[in-house]
Amino acid sequence: MASSLTKDSASTTGSEKTFFGHPRGLATLFMTEMWERFSYYGMRALLVYYLISGGVDGKEAGLMGGGLAMDLATATAIYSVYVSMVYLMAMPGGWFGDRVWGARKTVAIGGGVIMAGHFALAVPGQAMFFAGLALVAAGSGLLKANISTLVGHLYDGPEDPRRDGGFTLFYIGINLGAFVAPFVIGTVGESVNWHYGFALAGVGMALGLVQFLIGTKNLSPQSSVVPNPLTAEERKGVLVKVVGTVLAVAVFYAAVVGMGLFTLNWALVPITLAGLIIPIAVLARIKRDKDLSSTEQSKMNGYIWFFVAAAIFWMIYDQGGSTLSAFAKTNTAGEVFGIGFPATWYQSLNPLYVMALAPVFAWLWLWLARKNQEPNTIVKFAMALVLVGASFFVFVVPMGMAGDGTKVSPMWLVSIYMIQTIGELCLSPVGLSVTTKMAPAKYGSQMLGVWFLAVTAGDCTTGLLAIAGVDLNGTSVIAMEALLAVAAGFAIWMYRKKVQTLMGEVH
Repeated sequence: MASSLTKDSASTTGSEKTFFGHPRGLATLFMTEMWERFSYYGMRALLVYYLISGGVDGKEAGLMGGGLAMDLATATAIYSVYVSMVYLMAMPGGWFGDRVWGARKTVAIGGGVIMAGHFALAVPGQAMFFAGLALVAAGSGLLKANISTLVGHLYDGPEDPRRDGGFTLFYIGINLGAFVAPFVIGTVGESVNWHYGFALAGVGMALGLVQFLIGTKNLSPQSSVVPNPLTAEERKGVLVKVVGTVLAVAVFYAAVVGMGLFTLNWALVPITLAGLIIPIAVLARIKRDKDLSSTEQSKMNGYIWFFVAAAIFWMIYDQGGSTLSAFAKTNTAGEVFGIGFPATWYQSLNPLYVMALAPVFAWLWLWLARKNQEPNTIVKFAMALVLVGASFFVFVVPMGMAGDGTKVSPMWLVSIYMIQTIGELCLSPVGLSVTTKMAPAKYGSQMLGVWFLAVTAGDCTTGLLAIAGVDLNGTSVIAMEALLAVAAGFAIWMYRKKVQTLMGEVH
């Protein structure tokens, strides 16, 4: 698949075939990420609806295609924790790429684990459901940080002028898969059988894995290198720590279950707290590393600003699959021009906008750069925060209109997703790129894992609020989140000169 796409769309410079002017290996990574995102976003479009839909007998829900019959607050918490764990696992995934398998092998293993997770979700029953979520989260962690590193390996260092454009094209691949998924997986899962939808997600990941293995010959040789391999002594130490941790957790939860005290919160609360503590601990550990030069230390200080901004952004943005998704199901008209459609289709709006607008933004940044007027990364982040906050200020309006049970126009959600997407394009591809530029050499893949920890921190904040009983579907909470994002955007803009000084030569 990747090779045919390259042949059809590539140009030739001398004897070197390229993919829209970029290294040929970008086609392989584009297609791999497209299929992985197809599986991930298709399953995610179903997740909240599956959790809140009625079960067959209330105990072994799902045996005949029914959902798990949970309340919306619990479903929101599970959704937020799951999404946060997908990105939290990017940190150990990056570690495996840096120290054990190398980025290329780690991506292949991650794809296999994701595929197994989706097929586990296709088996009815709560036990297989949570096992499937865990496998998808673990596999996504192995794949996500390392596949972005593979993109970076295709270019001649951080100053290669094609680099930002390459990441933007890669981002289009992400959103192409995400766009198609709700129409296929979402429709089958919501309208036919939940588990058939989950199985289709597994098929999608299988296709992505096959084409990655076929196209690895086009990747940089650097992608197979283990940058900082473990010594024999380190391997033994890591194994002891992992086994010890697993045993301690198993004993603790066995005791809780044995005493009859276990509830879902015994799992959700520790995970959400870990999702807030771990990002802080990781950043602190890297900052304390005495091997880093003064320049790398300065860049890390600057990077913390971007991390906090991203966490606030994702806290709001990722509610598109929970708070906005629930509003779409219960308070939004399910038809346009008399034509009905499943609520999962709303999840295709964001990727549709990305595919339409990402080339425009890529062209816009280059055009402004030629005129020496391109906003720097700091200003782009500030713009993203203001925009995502504005989207929730807009959301307050239809929430008020729906207070008496009125079904509001789908155009409200169409507009909200569009505003969020414009903000996303100012932050996400730029954030991936700036992370690779500012990462200390010692923490290549791991720093991309740190970038994804910003998503973990944001989603865990949402999860804790849901667990604590905060009504995330309430107008006042939505307005407060909007105000927080806009205030954070203005704050990072006001301190832009200080942050730029910390970044050094990176712009």
